[in-house]
Amino acid sequence: MTIKKRLAISNVLMILVPVAITLLIAAACVGVIWFRIAHGTGLGFEDSESFYQASAAISDLAADALSAQRQNERTESLKTLSSFLDRGAMSLVVTADGAEIYRYGSGQNTRLDAAALALGGEGTVSAGADSLHIRPVTERGVRYEIFLYGTQRELSYASLKTAVVIAGGVLLLTILLSVFFTDRFLTRFVVRHVEQPLELLQGGVRQISEGNLDYRLDYGGRDEFLPACEAFNDMARRLRESVERSRREEESRTELMAGISHDLRSPLTSIQAYVEGLLDGVAATPEAQRRYLLTVKARAEELERMVERILTYSRMELEQAPQNAGPLPLDEYLRAEISEVSADYAGRGLDVSAQLEPFTAAAADAGELRQILLNIADNSLKYRRRERASLLVRLRDNGGSCTLSFTDDGPGVPDEALDKLFDEFYRTDASRSDRTRGSGLGLAIVAKAARRMGGGVRAENAPGGGLSVILTIPGGGGADAENTDY
Repeated sequence: MTIKKRLAISNVLMILVPVAITLLIAAACVGVIWFRIAHGTGLGFEDSESFYQASAAISDLAADALSAQRQNERTESLKTLSSFLDRGAMSLVVTADGAEIYRYGSGQNTRLDAAALALGGEGTVSAGADSLHIRPVTERGVRYEIFLYGTQRELSYASLKTAVVIAGGVLLLTILLSVFFTDRFLTRFVVRHVEQPLELLQGGVRQISEGNLDYRLDYGGRDEFLPACEAFNDMARRLRESVERSRREEESRTELMAGISHDLRSPLTSIQAYVEGLLDGVAATPEAQRRYLLTVKARAEELERMVERILTYSRMELEQAPQNAGPLPLDEYLRAEISEVSADYAGRGLDVSAQLEPFTAAAADAGELRQILLNIADNSLKYRRRERASLLVRLRDNGGSCTLSFTDDGPGVPDEALDKLFDEFYRTDASRSDRTRGSGLGLAIVAKAARRMGGGVRAENAPGGGLSVILTIPGGGGADAENTDY
């Protein structure tokens, strides 16, 4: 249940519950007062006429009771009048020949007795709020006198007012207590379902601040706190991913610096050794000196290429490398590039050939395509297993995109290493771990260039041996192409 619903229910119950309890208590008080009035509470009569009517009826009943033969029967019959007497708040006194033989109630008024006797001992007299009814009865030669004392209603208002005041006090106390306890209950009803998720969130924040990035909130409620808990879990997950990404990037930077340092040291050491040989006169003949100088030149060119690759990789990593991807006749471009470099690579021991289907609208950058071609060709040349190696470049039209593959006849790599070939400075085994044969950035640059063009790259072992590097390049301007990262 949502907090909004709980508050609405709480507001309604805050009104209904005290009102219902107050009405019940009020009904109970009215019932008690009414019961006491109906069954005799000493409220008396409205006026003398009502008293006369009631006393006449009761005196008739008392006369009938006195007609009984036996004394005990007369007494029992008189006692049956008690309910009538209670209802009217009346008192009954019966005398026989002037001697009192029965009394019910405490009513007596000497002044009224004297006035009644002065009137002949029969009839009804009133003095203020008090009334007296006397009726003489003669049974079996005995003169009985029936005295009925009563009080008019005015004398009962004090009791009624007292009862009403007490009832009012009870109702006021009921209202206060019902409001107090209802408020306590409804406050707990609402607050309890607010405190629990707040404590859960507080605990989660404490766990995250202590470094426990794997902590997640388990909240099963369906209220306003559920989105907050889900957002907290999403924040924790993103924070965990960010920390992990930062750690990997830091490791990558450390490895990059170590790899660059190691790769630069090898050609520099070689240059230093050959220069020292020249200075020490080790190369005494012009032929030996020329050979030394050509080696120094080759190592310097290797350093230049290595620095250029490092700069290219850094610019791509920092998104600073310019990119001019657009519709490019890929088949014509590759045919021209392969024709230009094939002679140079053939002289170094790598035969480059091509099978190119027409594809005139590639979303490719010409400069980055050249980097891809040269890096893969250098990689195939350095890791060849025979004196002469071959590299086949294939271009296939997929309808809307194209596949560009480079397949050599080298040693290949283990299957478990295929996904890691495009990592910086990764070398699979001894055949590809000699740092003097490569910087380890060539295929990493290939992967970044392919992705910058909106395509993807993967590696496969060729069926007949060797390695295939396969790129997908979108067609057109690249806006509708799918950016697939293999």
